[in-house]
Amino acid sequence: MPWQSVTLPATAEEADRLSDALMSLGALSVSIEDAAAGTVAEAPIFGEPGMPVDALWRDNYVVAMFDQHADVDQILLAACVEVDFMLPEYEIAHIAEQDWVRLTQAEFDPIRISKRLWIIPSWHQAPDKQAINLKLDPGLAFGTGSHPTTRLCLQWLDENLPDNATVLDYGCGSGILAIAAKKFGALKVWGVDIDPQAISTAINNANENEVEAKFYLPDSDTNERANVVIANILTNPLIALAPLLAERCLPNGKLVLSGILVEQSSKVIETYSTWFDIDQWRNEEGWVCLVGDKRR
Repeated sequence: MPWQSVTLPATAEEADRLSDALMSLGALSVSIEDAAAGTVAEAPIFGEPGMPVDALWRDNYVVAMFDQHADVDQILLAACVEVDFMLPEYEIAHIAEQDWVRLTQAEFDPIRISKRLWIIPSWHQAPDKQAINLKLDPGLAFGTGSHPTTRLCLQWLDENLPDNATVLDYGCGSGILAIAAKKFGALKVWGVDIDPQAISTAINNANENEVEAKFYLPDSDTNERANVVIANILTNPLIALAPLLAERCLPNGKLVLSGILVEQSSKVIETYSTWFDIDQWRNEEGWVCLVGDKRR
């Protein structure tokens, strides 16, 4: 069945009320997205430790799905009247019926991360049987190896992981970095994430790859320190988490940070310089990976 998708801008207060009104008027689904996503103004709203929790972003897009026969113009007018909101300019897109499973799978081929590491979705055969092949399907948690920030972290682990390393993956998402570290020979790995779905996904991925790794929500975290702390999140939460991540890294240990746009890197370096000798390691497609050495 074809669908219609409508996108319109809204403030935080407007977006919440407008979403409820659209659902009550027949929307099949409604999502609220950060209007600044992918820019330096992108902001987290998930309540990372040490950060205030914002209900929504300041500027949002409300995206609603309707069936092909819905009178979207009239529904939008009715929703705006209901919430006393002046109807802004909006966009309507028509989405053809498709085999979404096959389409999604077609978008994810095996990814070569380095000379010896591949990320392999379950519906593909490994191109190189002799390589380290990490089995991972795209899902509800971030981290498939397709994004430059994840690739940068994986490449650092491949090229620089110390012998007998203990590795903490903070903001672990799918668990890909912790699992890869174990595949590369880490002595012990574990991860922390604020999202229960991410923890569940990471545990399943570790089991699928037959590696021993533990994953925790912040409240159940053991607070153990590691000689490699890696965090692939976003600039704002990384800055807020600096004291926590510094505390979790052992003296003379390594810190690896990603999820940072090149133009944001100086601010992150300045923040972490209190505890680390830190600098840019490598960048790709406008994203940078920073690596620091913990001072005693």
